[in-house]
Amino acid sequence: MMTLYAVGDIHGDMQQLEMIHARITNDITTNSLDKYQIIHIGDLVDRQFQSKTVIEYLINGHERGEPWVTLKGNHDRMMTLFIDHKQQDTKLRTDLTWLHPRLGGLTTLESYGITGLSYEQEDEIRIEALAKVPTNHRNFLRNLPTHYDTPRAFFTHAGINPEVTILNQTENDLIWIREPFHNATGPFEKLIVHGHTPVDVVTHYASNRINIDTGAAYGKPLSAIVLDNTGIWQLKADGRGEILHIE
Repeated sequence: MMTLYAVGDIHGDMQQLEMIHARITNDITTNSLDKYQIIHIGDLVDRQFQSKTVIEYLINGHERGEPWVTLKGNHDRMMTLFIDHKQQDTKLRTDLTWLHPRLGGLTTLESYGITGLSYEQEDEIRIEALAKVPTNHRNFLRNLPTHYDTPRAFFTHAGINPEVTILNQTENDLIWIREPFHNATGPFEKLIVHGHTPVDVVTHYASNRINIDTGAAYGKPLSAIVLDNTGIWQLKADGRGEILHIE
């Protein structure tokens, strides 16, 4: 089987993204791989301080023809909905907006040089965002796929609706779902690799899902896993390591 790497929620942390890609490169070299793919699980932006640089890095890699897949997260959709239409995501709590400090939209816009405005100044912020966020950045985020399906695993940002087959999922569920997916006893049709809801460590659950979001949004480590014919491993500073299993 092709070796697959999956990278957790980045949330504007360029230093950790470079560190994780260095670990992946080291694993590729150590194992003399010539066929592999790297899947970024979504939530590229918000909360940390280098969202612009993260998006540029990913766009440049795709344009170079790197074997990368980059998926859409709910934060990525919130950003484009606001800039394109000044709309809030319909799945977002009504007492919050993408610009609210809890969600990190203003931090993302600061990486584009938009500063000095209150999160309530939506009209002024959107005018600046249209001028300063490059069109190719907005196009890239808007057109990200919601999932990546392989014979062994299904990769998506938040998870799947357990009441619906993998082939019939909606974008809302794939980028926003939490409790119905987390509480499902499964097993699912195949391994689901996801992020969206931070956990302390990469965790493989009995329902056959792996959560790889370990809280980079909040200054905690960014994580990555590798799947190949030897099993599923977490990439650590000293190489491949075991993943926590919860029954």
